[in-house]
Amino acid sequence: MRWIVDGMNVIGSRPDGWWRNRSRAMARLVERLEHWAAAEGADVTVVFERPLSPPIESPVITVANAPQSAPNSADDEIVRQVRADADPSQIRVATSDRTLSERVQAAGACVYPAEKLRNLIDPR
Repeated sequence: MRWIVDGMNVIGSRPDGWWRNRSRAMARLVERLEHWAAAEGADVTVVFERPLSPPIESPVITVANAPQSAPNSADDEIVRQVRADADPSQIRVATSDRTLSERVQAAGACVYPAEKLRNLIDPR
């Protein structure tokens, strides 16, 4: 199973003050996903709307950005990745965005609630 994570949607699933430092929240999500992916042997891609400066890099997971930062650009990139995959039925997209969920399901992927993934990778 391949995972594609709607980064800001997963971050925003818990009101823990992430909005005060978005860059730190993004880096923390990548760190949590790395630990979880390594433990589970999961193939994980996290998608953000914009790259950080300096960029977040990971030897364990793929950190992707939309080609252009704009509203819903991460969603468009996630849908593009699902459609480009040879077997989208093997992709699980972590998001709670209703429109994105409908789009990726129409493309053949399944959806996993953002809050549930957040609780898996970062228990309270």
